[in-house]
Amino acid sequence: MKYGLIGEKLGHSYSKIIHKYLADYTYDLLPLNKEEFRSFMQKKDFTAINVTIPYKQDVIPYLDEIDDHAKSIGAVNTIVNRNGKLYGFNTDFYGFEYMIRHNNVSIENKKVLVLGDGGAAKAVRAVLVYLKASEILCVSRKGTTGTITYKECYENHADAQIIVNTTPLGMYPNIDATPIDLIPFTKCTDILDLIYNPVQTKLTLQAEELGLKAVTGLEMLIAQAKQAVEYFIDIKLEEEVIDVIYKDMLKSL
Repeated sequence: MKYGLIGEKLGHSYSKIIHKYLADYTYDLLPLNKEEFRSFMQKKDFTAINVTIPYKQDVIPYLDEIDDHAKSIGAVNTIVNRNGKLYGFNTDFYGFEYMIRHNNVSIENKKVLVLGDGGAAKAVRAVLVYLKASEILCVSRKGTTGTITYKECYENHADAQIIVNTTPLGMYPNIDATPIDLIPFTKCTDILDLIYNPVQTKLTLQAEELGLKAVTGLEMLIAQAKQAVEYFIDIKLEEEVIDVIYKDMLKSL
């Protein structure tokens, strides 16, 4: 494989379609279990890859260099192989920042709940800090260090103004799942769901029923792919291409 995407389950992925819009190379989807992942990374038999759930943090020990952005986030979703040396980047930061900016979501001085605590959540948190959110709370089912539980979330943080879903709950094929019930969050104005398949999730549908602004992750996916391609083949693409691809993909989804 020269270019492609690795992850555990990739049946939901649109990355192959998006990269076909953006560049003239073959982009493969390669689902890997934990053992296959280790072998793949050791062999380094690729030119450049994207990385998705659950390997955005697991890839780091295999890399020779990581850019400052990825280092501060603690997760890598783009790797370029330069003469046998692996260089790691994080394009989720740009993708999420674009999603916020393009949909006119105001983050500054807002209280934000981030659902999930994986690699995508780390990039989301970095963007929220950059955009000066007043308070950022990561919500985890396990209630690990640095996170709160969903029980605590409902009991003590129903005044959150923005909720970001970075979990896979609601992603195809499990489209009837949802990470949270929005009814108690009466101060909430915006729901940002990083899931892109389906284009509307159960979470965003509930948000719209409640009169909230709701955005799913297809724009973010395209934006981060655009930056990944720039790293892959060392070119610069105009930002307008993101919206062109987004609108064209919506016609067929």
